[in-house]
Amino acid sequence: MNSPAESTMVAEADLKSRLMHRFTHMLHSNWKLLILLIPFVWLLIFFLAPFFFVLKISFAEYALKSPPYTNLIEWADEGVMQIRIVVDNYAYLWEDDLYVNTYLNSVKIASISTILCLLIGYPMAYAIVRSDHTTKHVLLMLIILPFWTSFLLRVYAWMGILADQGLINDIIRWFGFEPIRLLYTETAVYIGIVYTYLPFMILPLYANMEKLDWTLLEAASDLGARPTTTFFTVTMPMTIPGIVAGSLLVFIPATGEFVIPDLLGGGNVLMIGRVLYNEFNSNIDWPVASAVAIALLLVLVLPMMLYQHMQGKEAETQ
Repeated sequence: MNSPAESTMVAEADLKSRLMHRFTHMLHSNWKLLILLIPFVWLLIFFLAPFFFVLKISFAEYALKSPPYTNLIEWADEGVMQIRIVVDNYAYLWEDDLYVNTYLNSVKIASISTILCLLIGYPMAYAIVRSDHTTKHVLLMLIILPFWTSFLLRVYAWMGILADQGLINDIIRWFGFEPIRLLYTETAVYIGIVYTYLPFMILPLYANMEKLDWTLLEAASDLGARPTTTFFTVTMPMTIPGIVAGSLLVFIPATGEFVIPDLLGGGNVLMIGRVLYNEFNSNIDWPVASAVAIALLLVLVLPMMLYQHMQGKEAETQ
């Protein structure tokens, strides 16, 4: 006969065994749900929670305290809850020409940079896909290789290349011409953005082109279609998903870019990332800065949602 202590230990061991069995059974029966739950929890913690925190600040009012904004919810006497929402921050963005012009300039620079990346990246992706097996891997390695170096270090390298006494102007002087001003101009910003984000255009295009049925090009050629006609009627329509994916991967981060305009533009090229930095750090106006960030998010997210809606409608009709 077991003693009371031994009986308690046996009961605890039996309870742990049953709990472990139930937990294992739950994992086996709900493993798909758990796998889907992990990314949702990740997005909730690292995206949605910060987003709603910034959204809350954007509806607050600037205050000379720490943190420098008022509370949205305050408790008055007798347990009365007061909610104070200020929309003047968003109205201020529309009324001040600085923010409107900065938004438009950011979209313009990002759009032109995306088009340049597409014009450069599309032929490169096409050439990589049409290369032999060994050359293809070498070219892909060369595309990915810059990611092994610090982004900031690469931008500083371009500052040396584009400087008045830099490599490009040294070559221009060697040919007997007058040097040109490149650094701290909008041209330098375009060069930096295109160089930095070009791989984000090439890789989605390559992944899309790798799945194409190239026998369609041969069929079009056999039917008498010229290479130009084949490209615009066969190749390009089939690569539209890759074009859209690459364009979004370039346009979205380029719109909010801060480091490249600040270093290569020298403060002469004003983009929305610089305005955000000034509002948060120089002016310490967190509510206006948060409104700028939310407005930028809407500018970027709404076109994506519209495109996905159109894609869904097209899929339903097909």
